Amino acid sequence: MATLQIVLATTNKGKLRELAALLSVEQFVVLGLDDFPEIGPIEENGTTFAQNALIKARTVSKATGLLSLADDSGLQVDALKGRPGVYSARYGDTLTMLPGETIDQRNQRKLLMEMSGVPERLRTCRFVTSMACVRPDGRELSIEGQWEGVLLTGPRGSNGFGYDPLFFDPEVGCSAAELSSEQKNARSHRGKALRQMLARLPSFLQLPLLS
Repeated sequence: MATLQIVLATTNKGKLRELAALLSVEQFVVLGLDDFPEIGPIEENGTTFAQNALIKARTVSKATGLLSLADDSGLQVDALKGRPGVYSARYGDTLTMLPGETIDQRNQRKLLMEMSGVPERLRTCRFVTSMACVRPDGRELSIEGQWEGVLLTGPRGSNGFGYDPLFFDPEVGCSAAELSSEQKNARSHRGKALRQMLARLPSFLQLPLLS
């Protein structure tokens, strides 16, 4: 069966693993930005997740001449009026890195500081993913997925990345970092967005239905 190359517009290893696993269908050969180092960093200067996803997908498709898939994801906390939002990946940049601390842990530390003392009933939050697919001819397709949860007062679990250890899913009684990859993909914002994308890709690409 013929295969189709698709470039995932990310260098984030955790995100790349999740998307590649969800795209594991015969028609796709999955590539990442590490396969195209000449592209370099892409400036994400949009004010919404959807704008940033399109910026990345357009840039990569134009540079490679291939189908490109990009997402912009983040955490919205209601008590913080939607922050960290589009700044989720660099939310903790104003803090000094502690010895042995990762960027993800610094982001988590800032969020917990800002939410200190906020009661559970006011700690509602959601992960949001906006996903964009751009064809080499410039045609575009955009999708959004959300995952509702509650912000914990401390990290739980060692799976996942980003804010996963602080995100509690009341329906399953676990943090996102306590779920297996399969469980997370079934519930997550990114999984929901990608399943919608896969359902619409056949007509978008004018290919037979994906199995």
